Amino acid sequence: MDTGWPLQDLGRRMTRAGVMLDARMRTLKAQPEEGAATAEYAVVLVAATGFAAVLVALLKSDAIKTLLTNIVKKALSV
Repeated sequence: MDTGWPLQDLGRRMTRAGVMLDARMRTLKAQPEEGAATAEYAVVLVAATGFAAVLVALLKSDAIKTLLTNIVKKALSV
């Protein structure tokens, strides 16, 4: 049965594939969540931006301005 490759060449290819697979597995084990951390930061930044937008909208409303002004006036009058 002749496959066109000598057995020695096939052995070298298999060894090289095993070494490459081992190197890839070690890399994945060393930094398993690098991309996940980046995605988590992006989600946190989007949430923080949304929260800031809601806070700005609340602080611009007349009711909140009046409430905060009264609190400050009361604190300064003590």
